[in-house]
Amino acid sequence: MTVTAVATGATVWLTGLPSAGKTTLATALAGRLERPVEVLDGDEVRAFLSRGLGFSREDRDTNVLRIGWVAATLAKHGVVVLASVISPFADTRARVRELHEARGAGFVEVHVATPVEVCSERDVKGLYARQAAGELSGLTGVDAPYEAPEAPDAVVRTQDQTLAESVEQLLTVLRERGLA
Repeated sequence: MTVTAVATGATVWLTGLPSAGKTTLATALAGRLERPVEVLDGDEVRAFLSRGLGFSREDRDTNVLRIGWVAATLAKHGVVVLASVISPFADTRARVRELHEARGAGFVEVHVATPVEVCSERDVKGLYARQAAGELSGLTGVDAPYEAPEAPDAVVRTQDQTLAESVEQLLTVLRERGLA
């Protein structure tokens, strides 16, 4: 029986406001990686793994931790996981990092630092318009908190560069860690 070594995996955790460009960036980056990769989009995962959760602090934390556990499990098996998750609370993101450390998986925190005004203009899901019309409350970064990372591994400013430039920026970070 031959045992082969598992390539180093890690999670690239893209955090930022709604419509910051997290999923767009993750999808484009996935297309450039020549190794096992999985994109975990927070909205898609919520529909399946976290169905029934609301948007209270406790439910948001539960959703983020579930995604973090799945990401850490995949990463420990050599997958590069690109997780695009608002994950508004710093302490919850720290717990996700701890999950990775406990499993021997790498963790790269990326702040997709798009200003709320730009996100509102993009409004890909209509959330900002619904909030402005009084149809929605608890929108992260508007009337619900978002705690920006204090020391992320990378900061991507999608409003200041093209998608291709943002992808190249993250590829450089991943190459430095032996992940691309």
